[in-house]
Amino acid sequence: MKIVLKNLTKVFTNKKTQSEVRAVDNLDIEIPDGKLVGLLGPSGCGKSTTLFMISGLQVPTSGQIFFGDAEVTHLAAEKRGIGLVFQNYALYPHMTVLKNITFPLTNQKVSKKAANDRAVEVAKLVQIDQLLDRKPAELSGGQQQRVAIARALVKNPNVLLLDEPLSNLDARLRLQTREEIKRIQRETGVTTIFVTHDQEEAMSISDFIVVMKEGVVQQVDEPQKVYDDPLNLFVAKFLGTPPINTFLGEIKNHKVYIGNEAIMDTEYDDQEIYVGIRPEGFIVADKGVLSCQVQQLEVMGRDISIVAKNENCEKPTLRAIVEVDTKIPATGIVKFNLKPNKVFLFNRETEIRLGKEDHFIKQTQNEEQTEEVVEASTAE
Repeated sequence: MKIVLKNLTKVFTNKKTQSEVRAVDNLDIEIPDGKLVGLLGPSGCGKSTTLFMISGLQVPTSGQIFFGDAEVTHLAAEKRGIGLVFQNYALYPHMTVLKNITFPLTNQKVSKKAANDRAVEVAKLVQIDQLLDRKPAELSGGQQQRVAIARALVKNPNVLLLDEPLSNLDARLRLQTREEIKRIQRETGVTTIFVTHDQEEAMSISDFIVVMKEGVVQQVDEPQKVYDDPLNLFVAKFLGTPPINTFLGEIKNHKVYIGNEAIMDTEYDDQEIYVGIRPEGFIVADKGVLSCQVQQLEVMGRDISIVAKNENCEKPTLRAIVEVDTKIPATGIVKFNLKPNKVFLFNRETEIRLGKEDHFIKQTQNEEQTEEVVEASTAE
């Protein structure tokens, strides 16, 4: 089931202060049929609100939601054909696993035998068929998560919605369960949207990610493309472990400078910029273009993490990842050459990546046109 969100907006009003908060602001995206899409961003960016509007649990202030060709913007949640998994799983503690899974079918007046058969089928899919007689308190967090997913899938939903599905699991279970979510989605082919603030989680299993900030979409694409080609500084900083290193820089005479060191040539005109360099973008070289003061070395199996200082770095230290057999001084100055495809230049004022301004101009124009339409319809 393809999902289309057109200029979707949700405004909350503080009853005490009468101030308004735009939790979601003109969201305009298309989610292809049968794909797994991650809504990604920091707390308060509007991703859960978006999910709840898609589910029908919250009503948009404006905009439209389409499932396939049918508009469902004001359709009741129970009529949308969605399966929803909450962050806390919301299992019934007094019911067995089997009864938890069959509960939605019981509400639909499905016969007990048909409901049980379907529940067993879904339980096998999520690999909990040996746990059907247990109650939630007897299950691990990962097993409870699978029960919640089975309950959502038992209705054969058109869309599966997951709100922070792994946040209550420890690190080992998070890794295991996210792989299971990917497997289940692939086997069922159901269009799946999940909310997370964990960029590694989103990148590892999503077909597409939607990066959000303060209710506004920053970038939508395949995870690796977003990592390799960020549109602005926020996206560049949000994706990547370790995070991107950011330096104060400037362009003079078509050369990019960090401090007094010219690190590369550029086609762009003179201006103050931020220079973002991915940790894997550094190459240790005796006559490198960027000088840094070594603080410490961390050997990580096949790689070495160099923790160093440069007075123009935004953070107290920067981090460079190089191959383990690289010869590096334990103290003193280390010089780096840089991989051009791992270096990104951002306008100091707008934080938009140089060369990507047209994307945001078009986005702003679309938003202005939408506001004009809304104002005109309101006036009528």
